[in-house]
Amino acid sequence: MEKVGIFFGSSTGNTETVAKQIQKELGEDIAQVKEVTDTSASDLEGFSNIIFGASTWGIGDMQDDFDVFLNEIEDASLEGKKVAIFGCGDQDTYADSFVDAIGIIYETIANKGCKVVGKISKDGYNYDASKAEVNNELIGLPIDEENQDNLTNERIKKWVQQLKNELN
Repeated sequence: MEKVGIFFGSSTGNTETVAKQIQKELGEDIAQVKEVTDTSASDLEGFSNIIFGASTWGIGDMQDDFDVFLNEIEDASLEGKKVAIFGCGDQDTYADSFVDAIGIIYETIANKGCKVVGKISKDGYNYDASKAEVNNELIGLPIDEENQDNLTNERIKKWVQQLKNELN
């Protein structure tokens, strides 16, 4: 498998923890984790496989650092790359905007010539609305550390196994 760049923004540490778990599952020799505050468009262009991770705050707001980083994504050439997205959110308190950050990232990359991988079923999640839901599936991996932290490790392992097949 070609190298994977995992780019994340995190305020409380949950998204960073998930990024590092994904790195561990992929293999530290394969995946590099980078905080978006230290990243530019040219850093993205150095990877054929990219994973973006951000949390959703309040009612559908992107995590602050990643919100700024969206400009770098818009400036980057993603043509021919494979991109996966994960996000942290709270499906109980914010049921109308659960992991909207995943959907916002997707909207940013949708017309950049990259292939989005890592789509999953919405089974096992309980929310009312999400920008991460497209065509009745989730376009990335939602993690809910507030309400379903007991499912996080298994969800990450299953998703990374799927990514290993889709990124090859």
